[in-house]
Amino acid sequence: MGDMLSQAEIDALLSGTFDIGDDTDSNYDNNKMGNILTAEEIDALGEIGNISMGTSATTLYMLLGQKVTITTPKVSVTTWEQLSKQYPEPYVAVKIKYTDGIIGDNLLIIKEHDVRVITDLMMGGNGIVDDSTEITDLHLSAISEAMNQMIGSAATSLSSMFHKRVEISPPESLLVHFAEDIDKIRFDKKQEVVMVGFTLKVGDLIDSSMMQLLPIEFAKEMVANLINTQIGNREVKTIKSEQNTTGAGASRAVQQETYTMQQTHDAQQNNYYASPGTKQSDEPIVNVRPAEFQSFDSGPMQVGSQNISLLMDVPLQITVELGRTTKTIKEILEFGQGTIIELDKLSGEPVDILVNGKNIAKGEVVVIDESFGVRITDIVHPSKRL
Repeated sequence: MGDMLSQAEIDALLSGTFDIGDDTDSNYDNNKMGNILTAEEIDALGEIGNISMGTSATTLYMLLGQKVTITTPKVSVTTWEQLSKQYPEPYVAVKIKYTDGIIGDNLLIIKEHDVRVITDLMMGGNGIVDDSTEITDLHLSAISEAMNQMIGSAATSLSSMFHKRVEISPPESLLVHFAEDIDKIRFDKKQEVVMVGFTLKVGDLIDSSMMQLLPIEFAKEMVANLINTQIGNREVKTIKSEQNTTGAGASRAVQQETYTMQQTHDAQQNNYYASPGTKQSDEPIVNVRPAEFQSFDSGPMQVGSQNISLLMDVPLQITVELGRTTKTIKEILEFGQGTIIELDKLSGEPVDILVNGKNIAKGEVVVIDESFGVRITDIVHPSKRL
């Protein structure tokens, strides 16, 4: 009997409790976890994390140019004390606050090596980094921007999921030791915290874990929003189904009444037009005439000439483009006063004239009094504007 699972252990397995660390002895007591989050709430948090992190992976791929995979999340409950014991080495914590739609804090915990790789890729590097170097403000700024893009796309997914607008504040990144810096990152005075664990893979450079920490109350609020949305969707479907059923019955009744009235009217018309002494036919009299359609030979030209005046007052933005160039983030961060940026056009070459972003003409720069102007020298053919 000693080798058999207890009921509490079976409930924990069914509810999907998870610890991102390797030390299984530090798992939170399953009975206490069951009192904090139900199995349904754990499943709902997993669904929310799965959808939001799916869009976040796509966003991170666009930033890094590497294939990004974020696995299905695993939800558990832990304490700040266990976190400080389980993760002694420093990590980078990204604090994000949901400010509209849902109100609460969100903390992402990422390993130092992963931050170095992501920063190097964002700056145009190959992702090969030296882990002996210290985490600088540049690393923290880059990972803040990456997480801002990721959680921003996740907030968009939550907006669609909860049927309301969800907004976040700009993220704040800092290097933390759980044992020493708990007070800097903890949400409230409560010991328990919801932990959502992910496996993060970026090309062949990162195969690691990432944690998302949520306050208990905020996690429950997200679950409540998801459940309320699902209930609302079911009620709408039920109402529409009842309306369709009722509408179909009413439509059939109206059609039957209309058909009966039409028969009576036809009979009256037949009696009225029948000649005295003649035998009335059972077939109703139907008036038939050929269809007449308006000619379309000159229609489009007339409509265009008549309605073009409606567009005359529409404002359009005209832009004169001197030239363009492409720079990496690393090169842009090195800009300073006096930096010269070389463009893709030669000196004296005609400039492009754009209307609402579309290139329609070319011209040369002139000076009118004390202002710059442009003289049109060539109009782009309409076929080339497409």
